[in-house]
Amino acid sequence: MNTITIAQAAEFLQAHDGYLILTHVRPDGDTIGCAAGLCRALRQAGKTAHVLENPEATELFTPYFKGLTAPEGFAPDTVVSVDIAARSLFPEGATQYLDRVDLAIDHHPSQEFFARATCLDSGRAACGQIVHEIVKQFAQITPEIGEALYVAVSTDCGCFQYSNTDACAHRTAAELMESGFNPYPVNRKFFRTKTFKRLRLEGMLTAGMELRDGGQTALVFLTRQMMNEVGAGERDMDDISAFVGQIEGVKNGVTLKETADGHVKISLRTDPGDLNASAVCALLGGGGHAAAAGAMAEGPMERVRQAVIHAIEQVRNG
Repeated sequence: MNTITIAQAAEFLQAHDGYLILTHVRPDGDTIGCAAGLCRALRQAGKTAHVLENPEATELFTPYFKGLTAPEGFAPDTVVSVDIAARSLFPEGATQYLDRVDLAIDHHPSQEFFARATCLDSGRAACGQIVHEIVKQFAQITPEIGEALYVAVSTDCGCFQYSNTDACAHRTAAELMESGFNPYPVNRKFFRTKTFKRLRLEGMLTAGMELRDGGQTALVFLTRQMMNEVGAGERDMDDISAFVGQIEGVKNGVTLKETADGHVKISLRTDPGDLNASAVCALLGGGGHAAAAGAMAEGPMERVRQAVIHAIEQVRNG
Protein backbone atom coordinates (compact mmCIF):
# COMPACT_ATOMS: atom_id res chain seq x y z
CA MET A 1 0.00 0.00 0.00
CA ASN A 2 1.51 3.31 -1.12
CA THR A 3 -0.52 6.24 0.20
CA ILE A 4 0.48 9.77 -0.69
CA THR A 5 -0.54 13.24 0.48
CA ILE A 6 -2.43 15.87 -1.46
CA ALA A 7 0.83 17.77 -2.04
CA GLN A 8 2.52 14.61 -3.30
CA ALA A 9 -0.42 13.88 -5.62
CA ALA A 10 -0.11 17.39 -7.07
CA GLU A 11 3.62 16.85 -7.63
CA PHE A 12 2.92 13.49 -9.30
CA LEU A 13 0.40 15.02 -11.69
CA GLN A 14 2.81 17.80 -12.65
CA ALA A 15 5.64 15.32 -13.25
CA HIS A 16 3.77 13.01 -15.64
CA ASP A 17 1.76 13.29 -18.85
CA GLY A 18 -0.48 11.36 -21.24
CA TYR A 19 -3.40 11.02 -18.81
CA LEU A 20 -6.45 8.81 -18.97
CA ILE A 21 -8.97 9.39 -16.16
CA LEU A 22 -11.33 6.61 -15.08
CA THR A 23 -14.77 6.90 -13.47
CA HIS A 24 -16.78 4.19 -11.70
CA VAL A 25 -19.75 2.06 -12.74
CA ARG A 26 -23.17 3.68 -12.46
CA PRO A 27 -21.39 7.05 -12.39
CA ASP A 28 -22.65 9.72 -10.03
CA GLY A 29 -21.91 13.42 -9.81
CA ASP A 30 -18.82 12.95 -7.67
CA THR A 31 -16.91 10.70 -10.05
CA ILE A 32 -18.09 12.65 -13.14
CA GLY A 33 -17.32 16.05 -11.65
CA CYS A 34 -13.90 14.92 -10.40
CA ALA A 35 -12.93 13.50 -13.79
CA ALA A 36 -14.07 16.58 -15.71
CA GLY A 37 -12.47 19.03 -13.28
CA LEU A 38 -9.19 17.13 -13.11
CA CYS A 39 -9.01 16.71 -16.89
CA ARG A 40 -9.52 20.43 -17.50
CA ALA A 41 -6.94 21.34 -14.85
CA LEU A 42 -4.35 19.01 -16.39
CA ARG A 43 -4.97 20.48 -19.84
CA GLN A 44 -4.58 23.97 -18.41
CA ALA A 45 -1.19 22.84 -17.06
CA GLY A 46 -0.16 21.83 -20.58
CA LYS A 47 -0.76 18.10 -20.20
CA THR A 48 -2.41 15.69 -22.59
CA ALA A 49 -5.44 14.45 -20.68
CA HIS A 50 -8.64 12.61 -21.54
CA VAL A 51 -11.50 10.96 -19.68
CA LEU A 52 -12.38 7.39 -20.59
CA GLU A 53 -15.93 7.31 -21.92
CA ASN A 54 -18.31 5.67 -19.47
CA PRO A 55 -21.18 3.86 -21.24
CA GLU A 56 -23.39 4.11 -18.16
CA ALA A 57 -23.24 7.89 -17.83
CA THR A 58 -26.69 9.46 -18.28
CA GLU A 59 -27.55 12.65 -20.13
CA LEU A 60 -27.69 14.37 -16.73
CA PHE A 61 -23.89 14.14 -16.56
CA THR A 62 -22.58 13.64 -20.11
CA PRO A 63 -22.46 17.39 -20.89
CA TYR A 64 -19.55 17.67 -18.44
CA PHE A 65 -17.52 15.27 -20.60
CA LYS A 66 -18.03 17.24 -23.82
CA GLY A 67 -14.68 17.56 -25.55
CA LEU A 68 -12.88 15.59 -22.84
CA THR A 69 -13.36 11.92 -23.77
CA ALA A 70 -10.43 9.95 -25.13
CA PRO A 71 -10.21 9.50 -28.90
CA GLU A 72 -10.25 6.01 -30.32
CA GLY A 73 -6.85 4.38 -30.06
CA PHE A 74 -5.50 6.72 -27.38
CA ALA A 75 -2.68 4.97 -25.50
CA PRO A 76 -2.20 6.56 -22.08
CA ASP A 77 1.11 6.93 -20.30
CA THR A 78 -0.54 7.60 -16.93
CA VAL A 79 -3.86 6.25 -15.63
CA VAL A 80 -5.75 7.98 -12.80
CA SER A 81 -8.97 6.83 -11.14
CA VAL A 82 -11.30 9.17 -9.27
CA ASP A 83 -13.84 8.13 -6.62
CA ILE A 84 -13.26 4.41 -7.31
CA ALA A 85 -12.87 2.30 -4.17
CA ALA A 86 -12.74 -1.23 -5.59
CA ARG A 87 -11.78 -3.22 -8.66
CA SER A 88 -15.39 -4.36 -8.99
CA LEU A 89 -16.37 -0.75 -9.70
CA PHE A 90 -14.43 -0.46 -12.95
CA PRO A 91 -16.92 0.00 -15.83
CA GLU A 92 -16.92 -1.67 -19.21
CA GLY A 93 -13.88 -0.54 -21.15
CA ALA A 94 -11.90 0.32 -18.01
CA THR A 95 -11.17 -3.25 -16.90
CA GLN A 96 -8.14 -3.36 -19.22
CA TYR A 97 -6.55 -0.81 -16.88
CA LEU A 98 -7.20 -2.75 -13.65
CA ASP A 99 -3.52 -3.51 -13.12
CA ARG A 100 -2.07 -0.26 -14.36
CA VAL A 101 -3.72 2.52 -12.37
CA ASP A 102 -0.88 4.85 -11.41
CA LEU A 103 -2.85 7.09 -9.04
CA ALA A 104 -6.18 6.61 -7.28
CA ILE A 105 -7.87 9.64 -5.72
CA ASP A 106 -10.63 8.62 -3.35
CA HIS A 107 -12.54 9.26 -0.13
CA HIS A 108 -14.06 5.83 0.61
CA PRO A 109 -13.01 3.97 3.79
CA SER A 110 -13.48 0.75 1.79
CA GLN A 111 -10.66 1.66 -0.65
CA GLU A 112 -8.88 -1.52 -1.85
CA PHE A 113 -5.56 0.17 -2.74
CA PHE A 114 -5.40 -1.30 -6.24
CA ALA A 115 -3.29 1.58 -7.61
CA ARG A 116 0.47 2.11 -7.51
CA ALA A 117 -0.20 5.20 -5.39
CA THR A 118 -3.37 6.27 -3.57
CA CYS A 119 -4.37 9.71 -2.32
CA LEU A 120 -7.08 8.89 0.20
CA ASP A 121 -8.92 11.04 2.72
CA SER A 122 -11.91 9.15 4.09
CA GLY A 123 -12.83 12.14 6.24
CA ARG A 124 -13.92 14.16 3.20
CA ALA A 125 -17.59 14.27 2.30
CA ALA A 126 -16.77 14.05 -1.42
CA CYS A 127 -13.86 13.06 -3.61
CA GLY A 128 -14.36 16.41 -5.31
CA GLN A 129 -12.91 18.13 -2.24
CA ILE A 130 -9.68 16.17 -2.58
CA VAL A 131 -9.41 16.85 -6.31
CA HIS A 132 -10.01 20.53 -5.61
CA GLU A 133 -7.18 20.64 -3.06
CA ILE A 134 -4.86 18.88 -5.51
CA VAL A 135 -5.54 20.87 -8.68
CA LYS A 136 -5.50 24.31 -7.10
CA GLN A 137 -1.80 23.73 -6.41
CA PHE A 138 -0.98 23.77 -10.13
CA ALA A 139 -4.00 25.25 -11.95
CA GLN A 140 -6.37 28.20 -11.79
CA ILE A 141 -9.93 27.21 -10.85
CA THR A 142 -11.81 28.45 -13.90
CA PRO A 143 -15.64 28.58 -13.99
CA GLU A 144 -15.65 25.28 -15.95
CA ILE A 145 -13.44 23.52 -13.39
CA GLY A 146 -15.33 25.14 -10.53
CA GLU A 147 -18.71 23.98 -11.79
CA ALA A 148 -17.54 20.41 -12.39
CA LEU A 149 -16.08 20.12 -8.89
CA TYR A 150 -19.13 21.85 -7.38
CA VAL A 151 -21.29 19.13 -8.98
CA ALA A 152 -18.97 16.55 -7.40
CA VAL A 153 -19.25 18.00 -3.91
CA SER A 154 -22.90 19.10 -3.91
CA THR A 155 -24.29 15.83 -5.26
CA ASP A 156 -22.35 13.68 -2.79
CA CYS A 157 -23.66 15.90 0.02
CA GLY A 158 -27.24 15.90 -1.28
CA CYS A 159 -27.21 19.67 -1.77
CA PHE A 160 -25.54 19.88 1.66
CA GLN A 161 -28.36 18.05 3.45
CA TYR A 162 -26.72 14.65 4.08
CA SER A 163 -25.04 13.76 7.37
CA ASN A 164 -21.60 13.87 5.71
CA THR A 165 -21.92 17.64 5.17
CA ASP A 166 -19.52 19.56 7.40
CA ALA A 167 -17.96 23.01 7.52
CA CYS A 168 -15.18 21.85 5.20
CA ALA A 169 -17.72 20.87 2.51
CA HIS A 170 -19.32 24.32 2.72
CA ARG A 171 -15.92 26.03 2.52
CA THR A 172 -15.04 24.02 -0.59
CA ALA A 173 -18.38 24.91 -2.20
CA ALA A 174 -17.82 28.60 -1.43
CA GLU A 175 -14.34 28.54 -3.00
CA LEU A 176 -15.68 26.82 -6.10
CA MET A 177 -18.55 29.29 -6.44
CA GLU A 178 -15.99 32.11 -6.35
CA SER A 179 -14.59 30.77 -9.64
CA GLY A 180 -17.47 32.54 -11.37
CA PHE A 181 -19.99 29.93 -12.57
CA ASN A 182 -23.69 30.36 -11.82
CA PRO A 183 -24.78 27.78 -9.20
CA TYR A 184 -28.52 28.37 -9.64
CA PRO A 185 -29.07 26.32 -12.84
CA VAL A 186 -26.80 23.59 -11.43
CA ASN A 187 -28.79 23.32 -8.21
CA ARG A 188 -32.10 23.46 -10.05
CA LYS A 189 -31.03 20.73 -12.48
CA PHE A 190 -29.70 18.32 -9.86
CA PHE A 191 -31.88 19.00 -6.82
CA ARG A 192 -35.17 20.63 -7.82
CA THR A 193 -36.11 18.92 -11.08
CA LYS A 194 -37.64 15.44 -11.53
CA THR A 195 -39.09 13.78 -14.60
CA PHE A 196 -42.75 12.76 -14.52
CA LYS A 197 -41.63 9.15 -14.89
CA ARG A 198 -39.52 9.55 -11.76
CA LEU A 199 -42.50 10.84 -9.81
CA ARG A 200 -44.55 7.82 -10.93
CA LEU A 201 -41.77 5.51 -9.76
CA GLU A 202 -41.66 7.22 -6.37
CA GLY A 203 -45.40 6.65 -6.05
CA MET A 204 -44.94 2.94 -6.77
CA LEU A 205 -42.08 2.69 -4.29
CA THR A 206 -44.19 4.35 -1.60
CA ALA A 207 -47.08 1.95 -2.25
CA GLY A 208 -44.80 -1.09 -1.89
CA MET A 209 -42.67 0.18 0.98
CA GLU A 210 -41.83 -2.13 3.89
CA LEU A 211 -41.40 -0.45 7.27
CA ARG A 212 -39.47 -2.12 10.08
CA ASP A 213 -38.11 -1.17 13.52
CA GLY A 214 -41.17 0.88 14.36
CA GLY A 215 -40.93 2.83 11.10
CA GLN A 216 -37.26 3.77 11.51
CA THR A 217 -36.07 1.41 8.76
CA ALA A 218 -37.71 1.42 5.33
CA LEU A 219 -37.15 -0.89 2.37
CA VAL A 220 -38.31 -0.14 -1.17
CA PHE A 221 -38.20 -2.45 -4.17
CA LEU A 222 -37.64 -1.20 -7.71
CA THR A 223 -38.33 -3.97 -10.23
CA ARG A 224 -37.80 -4.13 -14.00
CA GLN A 225 -41.56 -4.47 -14.38
CA MET A 226 -42.08 -1.14 -12.62
CA MET A 227 -39.46 0.55 -14.80
CA ASN A 228 -40.96 -0.88 -17.96
CA GLU A 229 -44.48 0.11 -16.94
CA VAL A 230 -43.58 3.80 -16.80
CA GLY A 231 -40.94 3.61 -19.52
CA ALA A 232 -38.23 4.80 -17.13
CA GLY A 233 -34.57 5.05 -18.12
CA GLU A 234 -31.46 5.49 -16.00
CA ARG A 235 -31.91 9.28 -16.06
CA ASP A 236 -35.26 8.85 -14.27
CA MET A 237 -33.64 6.78 -11.52
CA ASP A 238 -30.66 8.96 -10.74
CA ASP A 239 -29.95 8.93 -6.97
CA ILE A 240 -33.31 7.31 -6.29
CA SER A 241 -31.85 5.72 -3.16
CA ALA A 242 -32.07 9.13 -1.48
CA PHE A 243 -35.85 9.08 -1.81
CA VAL A 244 -36.51 6.82 1.20
CA GLY A 245 -34.68 9.09 3.61
CA GLN A 246 -37.09 11.94 2.88
CA ILE A 247 -39.86 10.17 4.79
CA GLU A 248 -40.52 11.46 8.29
CA GLY A 249 -39.35 9.06 10.99
CA VAL A 250 -37.12 6.98 8.71
CA LYS A 251 -33.50 6.80 9.88
CA ASN A 252 -32.33 4.02 7.60
CA GLY A 253 -33.41 3.54 3.99
CA VAL A 254 -32.78 0.48 1.85
CA THR A 255 -33.34 0.57 -1.91
CA LEU A 256 -33.25 -2.69 -3.86
CA LYS A 257 -33.12 -2.14 -7.61
CA GLU A 258 -33.44 -5.01 -10.07
CA THR A 259 -30.96 -4.84 -12.95
CA ALA A 260 -31.43 -6.00 -16.52
CA ASP A 261 -29.20 -9.04 -16.00
CA GLY A 262 -31.15 -10.36 -13.00
CA HIS A 263 -28.97 -8.93 -10.25
CA VAL A 264 -30.14 -6.58 -7.51
CA LYS A 265 -28.35 -3.35 -6.66
CA ILE A 266 -28.44 -2.67 -2.92
CA SER A 267 -28.24 0.95 -1.70
CA LEU A 268 -28.26 1.94 1.95
CA ARG A 269 -28.64 5.45 3.34
CA THR A 270 -28.51 5.44 7.13
CA ASP A 271 -28.15 7.43 10.29
CA PRO A 272 -24.57 6.31 11.07
CA GLY A 273 -25.20 6.70 14.79
CA ASP A 274 -27.94 4.09 14.49
CA LEU A 275 -26.64 1.79 11.73
CA ASN A 276 -23.31 1.63 9.89
CA ALA A 277 -24.21 1.28 6.21
CA SER A 278 -20.68 0.29 5.20
CA ALA A 279 -20.59 -2.55 7.74
CA VAL A 280 -23.91 -3.89 6.45
CA CYS A 281 -22.82 -3.76 2.82
CA ALA A 282 -19.46 -5.33 3.63
CA LEU A 283 -21.38 -8.45 4.70
CA LEU A 284 -23.06 -8.39 1.29
CA GLY A 285 -19.84 -8.01 -0.71
CA GLY A 286 -19.94 -4.24 -1.05
CA GLY A 287 -18.79 -1.17 0.85
CA GLY A 288 -18.90 2.59 1.08
CA HIS A 289 -19.33 5.05 3.92
CA ALA A 290 -20.91 4.80 7.35
CA ALA A 291 -23.95 6.76 6.15
CA ALA A 292 -24.13 5.60 2.52
CA ALA A 293 -23.01 2.32 1.03
CA GLY A 294 -23.94 -0.21 -1.62
CA ALA A 295 -23.51 -3.72 -2.94
CA MET A 296 -24.57 -5.93 -5.83
CA ALA A 297 -26.19 -9.33 -5.30
CA GLU A 298 -27.66 -12.10 -7.39
CA GLY A 299 -31.47 -12.14 -7.48
CA PRO A 300 -34.25 -12.85 -7.05
CA MET A 301 -35.44 -9.80 -5.14
CA GLU A 302 -36.92 -11.71 -2.19
CA ARG A 303 -33.69 -13.57 -1.52
CA VAL A 304 -31.75 -10.31 -1.55
CA ARG A 305 -34.33 -8.71 0.74
CA GLN A 306 -33.84 -11.47 3.29
CA ALA A 307 -30.05 -11.23 3.02
CA VAL A 308 -30.14 -7.47 3.63
CA ILE A 309 -32.41 -7.82 6.66
CA HIS A 310 -30.12 -10.52 8.05
CA ALA A 311 -27.02 -8.34 7.50
CA ILE A 312 -28.68 -5.41 9.28
CA GLU A 313 -29.50 -7.65 12.23
CA GLN A 314 -25.92 -8.96 12.32
CA VAL A 315 -24.47 -5.44 12.48
CA ARG A 316 -26.99 -4.34 15.07
CA ASN A 317 -26.32 -7.35 17.28
CA GLY A 318 -22.58 -6.88 17.09
